[in-house]
Amino acid sequence: MALGTATVPYELRFDAGRICLDLLATTHPVERLDSLPVLCAWITGSGLVPAGTPLGHADPAWLAGFRELRDRVGQLVRGALSAEATSWSSYGHALTRVNDTARTPPPAPRAIRAQDGTLVRELEGPPERDALLAVVARDAVELLTDPVARAGLRQCEGDNCPIVYLDTSRGRRRRWCSSEVCGNRERVARHRRRAALARA
Repeated sequence: MALGTATVPYELRFDAGRICLDLLATTHPVERLDSLPVLCAWITGSGLVPAGTPLGHADPAWLAGFRELRDRVGQLVRGALSAEATSWSSYGHALTRVNDTARTPPPAPRAIRAQDGTLVRELEGPPERDALLAVVARDAVELLTDPVARAGLRQCEGDNCPIVYLDTSRGRRRRWCSSEVCGNRERVARHRRRAALARA
């Protein structure tokens, strides 16, 4: 898929631990869902559809729908991270919208035989926007209603990094959204501070 000057696929991240959290990560450090080709790359990269699924019928309403759901899920996730129990009252509208979105049936998968004889997944037909949004909304509902999973929600400790991820590490000691990105930045900053102190 040619993306032109838009966000290239390697800039899309799928390491937050849940599809709904990967969608939240598309706002950092800049808006990633800035065109239909990028949204289609995200839909495929996230596993919402099998590779090769035609998405040529996507239109600008898809971008608006995914961005709106991202905003609503973001309100709920940040509310779950908040220490204030009363913060949930301000998220009633977001909760209603996510629940409404989750009601739509997700795309119907089917198994077909590949040329080598193995079974592979494909969708019954071209996926509709609301069906794909439902998958993300259901993932958010499952995450936020599962006390064990919800307890693993973390915000990255990297400077100015708003990414929220699911910490499934041993001992739940993960500090950064990505050891290669924010973790490396922190290690470089620590090294520079030590070097500056040594020179002083």
